[in-house]
Amino acid sequence: MQNTKRQSSNLLKLIILALLGTISLVLFFLNFPLPLLPSYLKIDFSDVPALMAGLIFSPIAGVIVVAVKNILYLAVSGAGDPIGVAANFIAGVMFVVPVSVLYHKFKGVKSIVSGLVAGTVIMALGMSVLNYLFILPAYGWFMGWEMTEQFKWFSVYAGVLPFNIIKGIVVGLLFVPLFVKMRTWIEQQQRKVA
Repeated sequence: MQNTKRQSSNLLKLIILALLGTISLVLFFLNFPLPLLPSYLKIDFSDVPALMAGLIFSPIAGVIVVAVKNILYLAVSGAGDPIGVAANFIAGVMFVVPVSVLYHKFKGVKSIVSGLVAGTVIMALGMSVLNYLFILPAYGWFMGWEMTEQFKWFSVYAGVLPFNIIKGIVVGLLFVPLFVKMRTWIEQQQRKVA
């Protein structure tokens, strides 16, 4: 009996994570560029379902939703842009994990806000370093472009860094009121799957 309940609970978690991953993919397609930044850097709200999964279940659940979104995007778009998909996955993990870790440790709106600030800083700095060292050189190699040091520095300081800061702020401003409205529901879901 206990084993059947555990299997049922695990199946429910899997279904919820798959649904959140699919919702995340849909939100990924609803994106928009920011003025004065490169047009390939677009803001979307696809991290919101991953944040929900991270709060309801665990930080790993948030990572799974980010992974599902990116795998589905690769499947839908054909081979598309594997470097961009990998970068999106890493950025999502850097943003979602601090929020869910702080929430599970301290519970409450303050921990969500602290997590969003920490996630924004980690994502902005982490993606800046990764773009400079790996992502931009990979694009250069993949596309046959010459990646000069000046171009990489300019891309990071004028594009990647401000974009990730703005994205973290915009997603955070959307997520905090959403969390406040849905807090009771989130806590009910936590009890159901515990």
